[in-house]
Amino acid sequence: MTKWLLALVGFMFYGMRGALIGFIIGSLIDSMSSSRSPFTPFTETRRVTPGDFELHLISLAALVIKADGTASQSEMDYVRQYFVQAYGKERANAIFRTFNEVIKNRELDAARISDFLASRTRYEARLQIIHFLFSVANADGKVTEPERLKIKEIAGYLRLSTRDYESIQAMFFKSTDNAYKILEIDKSATDAEVKKAFRTMAKKYHPDKLQHMDEAYRKGAEEKFRKVQEAYEQIQKERGM
Repeated sequence: MTKWLLALVGFMFYGMRGALIGFIIGSLIDSMSSSRSPFTPFTETRRVTPGDFELHLISLAALVIKADGTASQSEMDYVRQYFVQAYGKERANAIFRTFNEVIKNRELDAARISDFLASRTRYEARLQIIHFLFSVANADGKVTEPERLKIKEIAGYLRLSTRDYESIQAMFFKSTDNAYKILEIDKSATDAEVKKAFRTMAKKYHPDKLQHMDEAYRKGAEEKFRKVQEAYEQIQKERGM
């Protein structure tokens, strides 16, 4: 749109030469305004500003931290460290200031916040949000049941599949079949099905899928990918594959 407007203005003042120059400049402006940052988790169709994304993400973290009735200092420190690592100290401090102002005047609503993110972020980014929330809850050494239930509730609002949610949850809970849950298969799966599941999950959680996001997110993706590898190696060892 800008390119045609500037072409018209250029033509009015300088004729065809002005129209051509205006068209070129306008094309550059249109290109810059339509392109997204390389570090964005947003969808093509519905965008959200980075500031909105960060504010909604920290709001979900606050809901998880408060889920069991106690605000653990280690959990709050984890969130702050995560935001500093992802956005830098100055920007992280600005996010926390804005968040503190918001929660004074508004009750946090998991459904509203999650729906906002679900309609504007890519699926792989939402997987990482759930992994981040489990990491927050686990920062004090244990994910409590109220925290787990809150994260499960949020995962539903974020429109994640049950299998994907349980796969990430299994990365934070030890059980006899958690390796199978991480690979999203049953214990009765054949060796061929195990190998196929590993290839599928490795592709789903490969860090390259989050190359467009900030460093903290990419490190989270690497951790999920490592858990998938460890789960596969554990099953291989158990079965003698």
